[in-house]
Amino acid sequence: MPHPVTELLLQRNSSAKLTFPAPDGALLDTLLQAAFRAPDHGLLRPWRYLVIEGDGLERLGELFVASALHESPDLTQAQQEKFRKMPARAPMVIVAIASIQEATKIPEIEQVMATSVGVGYLLLSLQAEGFGGMWRTGPLAYNTETRKGLGLADNETIVGFLYVGTLDGKAKAIPNHDINTFVKQWP
Repeated sequence: MPHPVTELLLQRNSSAKLTFPAPDGALLDTLLQAAFRAPDHGLLRPWRYLVIEGDGLERLGELFVASALHESPDLTQAQQEKFRKMPARAPMVIVAIASIQEATKIPEIEQVMATSVGVGYLLLSLQAEGFGGMWRTGPLAYNTETRKGLGLADNETIVGFLYVGTLDGKAKAIPNHDINTFVKQWP
């Protein structure tokens, strides 16, 4: 029988339908501390997180609309409304940001990977505590106006928008993968 941590990993699943509550207070701090335990070559701590809730979600929706319009000024009202409603998919959005430290021998890609692993740890911790999450990127994660509106510095990049809350309904079933499809012995 697998260890409980291994079993949690085997059950990991994204949650598209999220509702209240989201974690808060000391529990949220603990979950973020779990993210900070990601492998980090050089102990650079090349990450930061923005936690967005309440009215901040509406402001994020407006930023998404403005950013999308900057890229595509001909968006229809329906398309604009879709961008506006994106943050309302969950009661909390955590923006994961890789803060690249350039005056170091650690390559940028390793710093982005460390931040990404932290997001993975955060997703697992959320699930372990009875919450759900969905890691999303898409064009808005790479949009200059979105980055500017969130206050990112030139050395920072969005690794993802983590939608967080309580699972609304049942988790979708995810099949096990065939090990031989993805794993080979070498040499």
